[in-house]
Amino acid sequence: MTNSGSIESSFRKQAFPNGYEFVNGVAMHAENGDRFRIPPDVIKKYIRAEQYVELRLDSNRFSMQDHAPEKCYCESCECESNKPILRHEHPASLVSIPPQNVPSRGWGEDFWVRITERDGPYFVGVVDNPLYEARLHGIKQGDEVFFHGDHMLAIHDIHRQEIVLSMEADDLKKLAQWLGSQQQ
Repeated sequence: MTNSGSIESSFRKQAFPNGYEFVNGVAMHAENGDRFRIPPDVIKKYIRAEQYVELRLDSNRFSMQDHAPEKCYCESCECESNKPILRHEHPASLVSIPPQNVPSRGWGEDFWVRITERDGPYFVGVVDNPLYEARLHGIKQGDEVFFHGDHMLAIHDIHRQEIVLSMEADDLKKLAQWLGSQQQ
């Protein structure tokens, strides 16, 4: 555990090998629009300890492999891609995940973390999936990571009701407006 005031500092000092870094979900959404949805700020405001959020780790160093097909279907992005993303549907502590033997290819990887601390837009979380690319980026299940709210790609479904019930009236209105904008 870290001291609350040092979460931002720990985030800034955090580095992963081979050029891996957390993907900025806000930037990806801006680039890809509805093909890359992220939780709105009004929801992120209510994220707290013991909740699960999804992050993505990726590296430009492995943008394309010589032996890989030029384009293939990426299930995470639901489109053609030259670099698929490995994905974990649920945190391992919620759903039993059998051991899987997936060769390292330098692909990006979506995974779940359980929040342990928060200080404004900065978070500490514990990785809750066995990661396929751990040999390349060095992160393993149970490791503590530091990240910014902009890195959140999703909030696990089990927290929806809990978050909505904890919201203030003004934020419920903002959420309703955001939901309405998603229908258009």
